[in-house]
Amino acid sequence: MARAIHMMIRVLDEERSVDFYRRAFGLTVADRLDFESFTLVYLSNPENDFEVELTINKGRTEPYDLGNGYGHLAVSVADVDAEHARFEREGLNPRKLVSFAPDGGEPIARFFFVADPDGYQIEVLQRAGRYH
Repeated sequence: MARAIHMMIRVLDEERSVDFYRRAFGLTVADRLDFESFTLVYLSNPENDFEVELTINKGRTEPYDLGNGYGHLAVSVADVDAEHARFEREGLNPRKLVSFAPDGGEPIARFFFVADPDGYQIEVLQRAGRYH
């Protein structure tokens, strides 16, 4: 059976991105591999083994075109209200907190989105139901 180990995104500014992921999700540098034309930075936290791989292509100055294929990365948290408030205090500009109740029924999820410095969307979900 396959096991997800990381996702990779291309970013312009290593320091800015590492700072965002540290402040937003408690991710710290697990490894950093520096090559002639690019650098790979692996971020993780004690919560699980999954990592975010930042790829920094040296000399790149133009923002990446995220296209229309990328959706979002999702993370779950124990208290989405507290996290939303913390993101606001940190100046991370979270979007509004949403209770998703399709067809007006019981909510199946509570979440908010936040964009990283390069525009990648991240969904922050309350741990409940299928989102654990």
